[in-house]
Amino acid sequence: MNMISRSPTARVTRWTAASITTVSLVAAGQLLLALGPLFLSANVVERLTTLFIYGILALMWNALAGYAGLLSVGQQAFFGLGAYAAVRLADFGVSPYLALLLAAAVVGVLSLPISAFMLRLRGGEFAIGMWVLAELLHLLVNLDSLIQGETGTSLIALQRYAAEDRRAYTYWAALGTMAALAWLVFVMLRGKMGTAAQAIRDNEEAAGSVGVRVLAAKRLIFVLSAFGCAAAGALWVASSITFQPKTYFSVQWTAYMIFMVLVGGIGTYEGPILGAVLFFTMETLFGGTGVAYLIGLGATALLFALLLPRGIWGEIERRLGVQLLPVGYRLSGGTGDPPPRR
Repeated sequence: MNMISRSPTARVTRWTAASITTVSLVAAGQLLLALGPLFLSANVVERLTTLFIYGILALMWNALAGYAGLLSVGQQAFFGLGAYAAVRLADFGVSPYLALLLAAAVVGVLSLPISAFMLRLRGGEFAIGMWVLAELLHLLVNLDSLIQGETGTSLIALQRYAAEDRRAYTYWAALGTMAALAWLVFVMLRGKMGTAAQAIRDNEEAAGSVGVRVLAAKRLIFVLSAFGCAAAGALWVASSITFQPKTYFSVQWTAYMIFMVLVGGIGTYEGPILGAVLFFTMETLFGGTGVAYLIGLGATALLFALLLPRGIWGEIERRLGVQLLPVGYRLSGGTGDPPPRR
């Protein structure tokens, strides 16, 4: 129900004219982006592919930490595993682009038994446990003779496609995956799962006491995040061709996720998208400066933590009450319109 009357002067709403317009523009923009390879330069297509992958990572980490309260520093485990699975499946003879989807699905299924152990941990234990898991998976992947240890290998099957076709197919795969996951998270957060996740984040014991199926909700979001990060890893290996375990299982990937979400606004839907765009812009402009770029990222994250702990979009919501992609409700009418509730 989009609107519930509470009194003659106050009502609880979810949609506004601005949010309806924004959702429509987002859908139209995604359709326009689908035509990108037909009129954009090769360099722009490749850069946008990178942006889409960053968007996937930001959305998945925010769903895990921002809504379910599961702070992980080991999501590179699934990123690297997704890339490895894609390479392995392609070596088995699976069509390379089908291998990308199957790799994410395989990792998603594998994350189910992993969740049985990891979700027993809480807080810092969960965060460190995920990092240990990533290191363990890194070592196991190195044992595969196909990978040749840290020497790595390549997604050779992609060489059968012309460079222009490969670029377009990877672009469409990244755009489609980002759009599908973004809308899936949007729908989930607007339903019972979103309410359950936020209740768990705020107080897990209290959520359980009022009937929330805590473990089931956490497991669903954990598996979704694993699937999304694996899809991002598979797409990254498709765009770069080469696979080196130490690169794909590097903690820098989770650091990037955390940066995008914290700067954009953790626990908001719009924030991670904004954070991904900002991170992508910084990388494009300063990525070639090496160590100075990494120092700049760290300094930026520190400044935001001190000055804007809610992130950019969180601060916009607090000050202006703007909610362009609504996943919560807001109280309007009466003596004034307070900021939206998530």
